[in-house]
Parts: sequence; structure tokens; C-alpha cells
Amino acid sequence: MANNKIKVGITHGDTNGIGYEVILKAMEDPRITELCTPVIYGSAKAAAYYRKGIDMQPVSLVQIADASQAREDQINIINVVGEDLAIEPGVSSKAAGEAAFKALERAVADLREGQIDVLVTAPINKDAIQSPTFHFPGHTEYLESSLGEGDDKSLMMLCTEGLRVALVTTHTPLSKVPEAVTKEAIAEKLTIFNNSLRQDFGIEAPKIAVLSLNPHAGENGLLGSEEQEVITPAINEASERGIWAFGPYASDGFFGTEAYKNFDGVLAMYHDQGLTPFKTLAMSSGVNFTAGLKYVRTSPDHGTGFDIAGQDKASPESMLHAIYMAIDVLRNRRIHASAYRNPLRRQYFDKSKDNVVLDLSKDDSAND
Repeated sequence: MANNKIKVGITHGDTNGIGYEVILKAMEDPRITELCTPVIYGSAKAAAYYRKGIDMQPVSLVQIADASQAREDQINIINVVGEDLAIEPGVSSKAAGEAAFKALERAVADLREGQIDVLVTAPINKDAIQSPTFHFPGHTEYLESSLGEGDDKSLMMLCTEGLRVALVTTHTPLSKVPEAVTKEAIAEKLTIFNNSLRQDFGIEAPKIAVLSLNPHAGENGLLGSEEQEVITPAINEASERGIWAFGPYASDGFFGTEAYKNFDGVLAMYHDQGLTPFKTLAMSSGVNFTAGLKYVRTSPDHGTGFDIAGQDKASPESMLHAIYMAIDVLRNRRIHASAYRNPLRRQYFDKSKDNVVLDLSKDDSAND
């Protein structure tokens, strides 16, 4: 029988972190196989190691050779690493980084070929995964390089109920942020953000708050000129293009007064400016979503958790939300594509005549 459920590819991340713990705990939820067909890219040996180590209830995994063999109502796993993988909970190692990349590389290839519908990635250790084949600051940059088509640009977005935070700069050293915050970069991210809120989250006319770079939004140039010279012009330009962008707002007061509740999205200038308040508000339920690409990818908003790996302390909540959001985004995209596939043609009714309709969508310049 054909598999009609959404296939969710799940990479195991760093094998010495909490990836397997949160994946296996998420798979205990019976709603998962009711909603989708999970395909784990990883190691059955590693899964068994963590299941026994934290004394979990048995989770039945069906080993398959490739995603086309995935069975509905089952939790499928593709072995992408050998049996000789050394598992050392809480230890950063090149072997674990290599295992994380093998899973990611295989899953991305299957996503591109349509073998899976969406991708959910467990956390990686950004240092351990570095190699001649992976030389990126993180998942977002790798996925843009591997899945981007043409001029596609990615946007890192952290999401939870009632709050969506996107970043102008992602894994950029703080010392280099000011030079990376340009009018062009802000305008580009605002465009991607606006499009994503519309097609991925079903918000027809999203309102986006833009944060400042300097304390107190620069205090009219006293504490920095970027707000006057870069950020405000970018906001004005976006507004002229029909994007509802507002600001710039000083981050501390903006989140302190809960002003974020008045907006559909918040664009922060740099990583910690946006993610610190986000994770304070939504650490357990937050999801990292890569917007701007043709393909859907989500991830829990936490890291590898080396300090608690193998100790049965990791919560699967963020992983569950990542799986649910990936499914929701794919469904929203399909609805949006269907709604805009055949837009109504513009028509003009001449009140002086009966039943006369002029179709203005056709080019009649030849008759001018």
C-alpha cells in the first residue's frame, strides 16, 4: 500500500549528546505515527544503547535500507554509520561529529530527491562536526548551501506560540555584527520573513517589529548611528514595498513590556539579542525553523546537552514541537500554493453597458 502520510526525516545529531534521548522519548508519543511516518537517519546500535542506558520503555524501530521502504504506522530507521561507532555520552569527539554529518548528508539528499517530505534535525556540536566537507557555522548555513536554489537565501527563525524571532546575522562573531548589519541585509531578511509568515504560517498581512542595534535605539545618534543611517531606511524601504515593518525598538524595553505580543514577528540584529529573550520565554517549546528555502527544516531550539547526556534528564517537548511544526508548515505551504495557483483575473465592469466585462490581465498593447 502506498505511503500517503507525510514522511518526516529525523537526523540523530551528535551521538554523544541528548539527540537519541529526545528522539526516542518523542517517538513514545502515539500521536507521532498517527500524524506522520518517521524516518530516523542514524544508528540502531546507538538508539539501543541510549534506550537501555536510561531504562526507557522499548521503542520498536524498523530498520530499512532507504526512505522509499518506510512503513506507515511504524518508526523507521536507516543506518548511516557503522557498528564500530564509539558512544561516549557527554564527550565531544570527531567520531560523533562525523556520525552527525553522515546522517545530515544522507537526509538532505533524500529531502532534495523527494524521498522524505520534511526534515527535523537533532542538535549538532558545531566544533566536532567541522571537516573538509562541513565548514559551516551551523545547520542553517549548510542547508542554504545544500538546498538553496538560484538566489535562495535562508533565514534563521525561532518559533513558539505567539512569538517568532528571526535574525539578520546568525552565527556571526559579535565584533563583526555592525559591519554585517547593512540596509541591504535588513531589507533581504525582512522580505524573506514576510514571505515566510504568509506562506508558512498563514498570516496574510504580518506585522514585523525590527529591533535596534545600539542601546536605547541609538538615542538619536548619541549611542550609535546605525538606527538612523541603516535600520530606519531599511524599514522605510520595506514599507514602500508593502511590508508592514515597524521600529527600530530597543530590545530590553520591547521584551520587558511584552510589546512583542502586538506583532507577528520580530527581526533581531544578531544572535543573542533575539535568542536570549526567546529562550527565556520559550526554552522548552521553542523550535528553530529555516525559512526562505524550498524545503522545510525544523529543529529543537536547544543544544547537544552534553552535561546531561545519558542521564534521562532531557525533555522531548522541543523535539515534539519541531516535528509538529514541520508538518504544519508543509501543510500551510500546500494550502498557500493552492490558493494562489490560479488567482482571479482583474476585471472591469462598464456600468453604461449590460453584461460587458473587460479582462485587464491580457496585454492589449498591440491595439494601442
